[in-house]
Amino acid sequence: MSKVYTHMTMSLDGFIADPADQPAELFDWYGVGDVTVPSANEHVAFNVDEVSAELLREFTSNTGALVSGRRLFDIADGWGDSHPVGAPVVVVTHQPPQDTSPWPRTTFVNGIEPAITRAKQIAAGKGVCIASADISRQALQLGLVDEVCVSLVPVIFGEGIPYLAGLTGGHHLLEDPVVLQGHRALHLRYRVRH
Repeated sequence: MSKVYTHMTMSLDGFIADPADQPAELFDWYGVGDVTVPSANEHVAFNVDEVSAELLREFTSNTGALVSGRRLFDIADGWGDSHPVGAPVVVVTHQPPQDTSPWPRTTFVNGIEPAITRAKQIAAGKGVCIASADISRQALQLGLVDEVCVSLVPVIFGEGIPYLAGLTGGHHLLEDPVVLQGHRALHLRYRVRH
């Protein structure tokens, strides 16, 4: 059965992008090490420390589908139909593009639950990664997330686009974190209590 997890790189004060929707220094940890982790996208290179490389190798080898929101998909121009993790992408949207031919490895689905269901089918037992803040929040709220992963970086934005803000329905309890100390990123993995 596919494990559904979220992964975002986040500032110390909880933001995944600045107010202009740019990651700014958040992704610096992808280029500050001497270990190269291959990416499925020829335009993206991961040069990280060994601890971060271990995490990225796990994500790239064990992720069978990635779920994204339409806004992130548009910002990234669909990753050229080759997301760095190497898995097909399921985009949650109420308005799919009229021409989907530039993205043959991308599926457009209306709704969070149908998107997770479709991603699990595509993943065929491998993990499903949710890589959008709002989609992560909604999926967590619906009880569809098994693990929350955060790569916490040493920068304070002060304002911007938050990760997981606006959750309703009371507190969402997580297990104690698995902690991996990387260079320029502290990787935290929390299993969700169901």
